[in-house]
Amino acid sequence: MQIVGYDATDGGILVSDGDDALDDAPPRPVEYVPLDPGTDLTYRLDDRHCAGVVTDDGHRSCDDPDAPHCPAHTSTWVCARCTGTCLKDEMDCFDDHAVYLAAFAPDTFKVGVTKAWRLETRLREQGADRGAHLRTVSNGRIAREIEAELAAGIPDRVRAPTKRAGLGQSVDEAAWDDLLSGFDPRDRFAFDYGLDLSERPVAETVATGRVRGTKGRLLVLDHAGSTYAVDLRDLVGYEVTPDGTDRRLQSSLGAFG
Repeated sequence: MQIVGYDATDGGILVSDGDDALDDAPPRPVEYVPLDPGTDLTYRLDDRHCAGVVTDDGHRSCDDPDAPHCPAHTSTWVCARCTGTCLKDEMDCFDDHAVYLAAFAPDTFKVGVTKAWRLETRLREQGADRGAHLRTVSNGRIAREIEAELAAGIPDRVRAPTKRAGLGQSVDEAAWDDLLSGFDPRDRFAFDYGLDLSERPVAETVATGRVRGTKGRLLVLDHAGSTYAVDLRDLVGYEVTPDGTDRRLQSSLGAFG
């Protein structure tokens, strides 16, 4: 079995039941494993290599040692790099787009763009603690132009380690309100992921333990008296066996009573 993907919106991982990398091998079935609170994960991580590709027909594996994906199986969504000067031969984002601000505890903020209908989903899949809908415009090009202007003073991306460092902390509401005071938001959002953390989890790459929940692509789970925060992207590509980890992990201070 191999972990071949993840779902940052609802919290889940994709597990293929095979690791046959032959070019003419048929696609293998993929199981969606929900990461609901209380779920017990018992995967031991073995070798890691390219996760191949998942299509509607199933999973096609790849034995290239690059992980999570080799160059042949790395897809770049061109719109993610758009700054208002369309990179496609034909611009095709002619639907309403939202420009938003997001806050990550305690005091990291970013500007972003998404299709208007999936604004709340986009904020959740990033693990945002707060969000503010600034504007809706008629297409993606205009939205990216506005984003690029705002990005001169507000970051347009936040890396996973920064988000992980904020787990268990609250948003600096004064700093968030101060940022928003320069705008006139159409709507505001507040998210609670129910992780119930009293201290920062230990950063680890592990798939054994009882799930507390997910926050974007961060999985929080308890194992052997410690709480761990796992970047789901770091699990992709691992071959797994369902008998739990026997690896010695770093423990949190709480594990020592």
